Amino acid sequence: MVQAYILIQTEVGKASTVAETISEIPGVMQAEDVTGPYDVIVRAQAETVDELGRMVVAKVQQVDGITRTLTCPVVHL
Repeated sequence: MVQAYILIQTEVGKASTVAETISEIPGVMQAEDVTGPYDVIVRAQAETVDELGRMVVAKVQQVDGITRTLTCPVVHL
C-alpha cells in the first residue's frame, strides 16, 4: 500500500468545495481545508505508485477550482 499527502492550491474561495468533492474520491482517506501556501491537504492511499499517480491525474486534478497540486509520497525510513 502506498500513501501520500497531496497539497492543493485552489482558486480564491473554492477550498471548502474542493475538499468536500475530493473527500468522495475512492482512496482518499482525508481532505482538509488549511491555511498557508496550500488551501487543501489530502491524505490518500493506493495499491501502487502508478495507481496513486492515476488517481491524482485522472480524478483529483480534474476537480473544479484546483490550480496546482503537489504529491508527497509517504516513506518509511
